[in-house]
Amino acid sequence: MGLTDRYIGCLIGTAVGDSLLLPAEGLSRRRIARRFGDTLQQSLVLGRGMVSDDTDHHFLTARCLAVHRTDPQRFVRRLAWRLRWWLLCVPAGCGKATGQAIIRLLMGWSPSRSGASSGGNGPSMRAAIIGAVHAHDHVARRAFGDASCHLTHRHPHAHAAALAVAETAAWIVRESDQQPEQLWPLLTHSDPEWSRVLALVHEWFERGEDTDALALALGCPQHVSGWSLHSVPFALGCWLRHRHDPHIGLAAIRRAGGDTDTSGAIAGAWYGLDDGESIFPKEWVTRIADWPVSVKALRAAGAALGGAPPQRWCWPLLPVRNLMFFLIILAHIFRRAFS
Repeated sequence: MGLTDRYIGCLIGTAVGDSLLLPAEGLSRRRIARRFGDTLQQSLVLGRGMVSDDTDHHFLTARCLAVHRTDPQRFVRRLAWRLRWWLLCVPAGCGKATGQAIIRLLMGWSPSRSGASSGGNGPSMRAAIIGAVHAHDHVARRAFGDASCHLTHRHPHAHAAALAVAETAAWIVRESDQQPEQLWPLLTHSDPEWSRVLALVHEWFERGEDTDALALALGCPQHVSGWSLHSVPFALGCWLRHRHDPHIGLAAIRRAGGDTDTSGAIAGAWYGLDDGESIFPKEWVTRIADWPVSVKALRAAGAALGGAPPQRWCWPLLPVRNLMFFLIILAHIFRRAFS
């Protein structure tokens, strides 16, 4: 499989995991078991799916990388401007730390100082495509990953988790036929809490236990939180345990509850990188009814990373889309309250 197909698979996989698992976001394990069956299908509105900030940020990162893939400072300045107007378009969902950082950017703070002291998932949402593009250049991968992370988050937990997402993506591109034993050393970090969690996931994997046991080991019996040292290790475990089978892997993430769309988006990116877009059932992709960050736009962004000319996209429609998305989410929340 060529690099362009991997890039496209990474971005489409993000949208697939995000949209499929978005309807379960914030729900507990018990409520998910009561409301959803075993089948994964697009279900946000009228049998269709939409994407959240996870896909938006990954898409914007890919477009910035396509223009500035050799200069991390120019890349992060461009991404900072894109995130400024992304927030001004009033997205229906935005993490607290990410929103705080972008507001600082709007106030004139530089991208090197804007990040909040938070261990949230913002940098991890953007990291897979960085790792894929710079899979064969550790120095560039680290420079671009650090710049993207510090743009919104400066906590060591967020940095360690985002680095793990990027390193896993890079490992897939370089050595997709290798066994996980070669992956674990690449995910090390100086943060002691991350080291503890990584060792826990490694031990769980070696014992051959199921993903429900991993959620319990991470201290998430009712739902997997949006803390990056919960969501990223859990996504990693689900992907590794059910590698090449997104049906089971993404279903396991949904079953655990909590920040399902972010964990699903991260795992979906790895599935798409590993096996390409064809790993996903056709209806998972064709039933994503979103724009201007559409399936077509995601494919074009992946192709641009592979050397194709960058394509224009209808970014002025983003506020209209966000208003519609906000109303749909409100209706979804209202429906949850009475079900």
